[in-house]
Amino acid sequence: MNRVVVLGAGIGGVVQAFELREQLPPGWTVAVINDGPRFEFTPSNPWVAVGWRKPDQITVDLTEVFGRLGIEFHPHAATRVHPEENRIELADGSSVEYNYLVVATGPKLAFDEVPGLGPDGGFTQSICKTDHAARAWRDVEALAANPGPVIVGAVAGASCFGPAYEYAFILDRELKRRGIRDRVPMTYITPEPYIGHLGLDGVGDTKSLLESELREEYIHWMTNTRIDAVEDGRMKVTCVNENGEEQPQQELEFRHAMILPAFKGVDALADIEGLVNPRGFVLIDDHQRNPKYPNIFGVGVCVAIPPVGKTPLPVGVPKTGYMIESMVGATTANIGQLIRDEAPTHTATWNAICLADFGHTGVAFVALPQIPPRNTNWSSRGRWVHLAKVGFEKYFLHKVRRGKTESAYERLSLLMLGARRVRPRNKAA
Repeated sequence: MNRVVVLGAGIGGVVQAFELREQLPPGWTVAVINDGPRFEFTPSNPWVAVGWRKPDQITVDLTEVFGRLGIEFHPHAATRVHPEENRIELADGSSVEYNYLVVATGPKLAFDEVPGLGPDGGFTQSICKTDHAARAWRDVEALAANPGPVIVGAVAGASCFGPAYEYAFILDRELKRRGIRDRVPMTYITPEPYIGHLGLDGVGDTKSLLESELREEYIHWMTNTRIDAVEDGRMKVTCVNENGEEQPQQELEFRHAMILPAFKGVDALADIEGLVNPRGFVLIDDHQRNPKYPNIFGVGVCVAIPPVGKTPLPVGVPKTGYMIESMVGATTANIGQLIRDEAPTHTATWNAICLADFGHTGVAFVALPQIPPRNTNWSSRGRWVHLAKVGFEKYFLHKVRRGKTESAYERLSLLMLGARRVRPRNKAA
């Protein structure tokens, strides 16, 4: 058996599979395990949640793509990884063995850590998955029929704040288009110590840029805020000061709420000593390799990264797309070296290039590297950001459908330079 298994088929997993298939020597098989047959372009979920995209516009059937490329595909959830046996159990009762394993699962969404949170049995919406975003769209339609207060934000311990900012501004744009924004007071709630922290202690002038956008669109904000519990139409929150001292709990009313949860590692890896940390994230060295199980690698949101400095409330570090692609490239090269009986030498750059779309404008930032101090620390705002994200969505989905291996995020850097010269169009995303 000569098999490299990729566990997960999100942005990191599909690119990892494409690169391995292209670069592994003859006689080696690439296999992918995923919870279902479809790839979702997660960055477009805020558009789905307001009806600017349909789910089938941002998803790809991987069965056909992987079949055409000769990649073995198992569209069933993994129930348990057995690293001592080099084996993965699947929900359909089968098992898949591997020589090397790349964990690219993304996170488990920890809605259960806040009572009443989440779309499944809770009272808040989510844009973490495309089916969640589709349900959020139905709730937006109900809001339009009966306008009232909106809350958008993230819980303490969350690590992905960009989509929450995007959703707040995109929803604001959609409500204005419908002529009902004046009847929908909006509040942005975040555990970040300041607006624009993003889990990165800011990038360039993101604090001023995002505060300005919120102020301009009349979206009230609450920082250093913990969501304690959610009930039907009511949210209990506690603010803390810079020393972490709690203020009296408040209750906020809402008719529509979209709150991003904290992340954990997936159940299939939970509590495997030496493989994951207490939150279930994969432990890796500088070469994306697990120290205890050296034939297991981790890429993307599932890997363990310590927070950037101390904050009054827990704030995680995001794993952005460019960072993930650099992890994928290093992992592919390192597995190739191991197959050739060489020591792995490749490391990821862990740079960040991000587009936050606000429906007609947006904020972009470049952090090289993502974790400060940085060699490049830049942010900007403008209509060109919206145009660049629309173009990037089209390119990345084309890349997945064709099984292409070139770096989408390197092309994004060119888009970020070129899109500012595109003539604006008076058209929704």
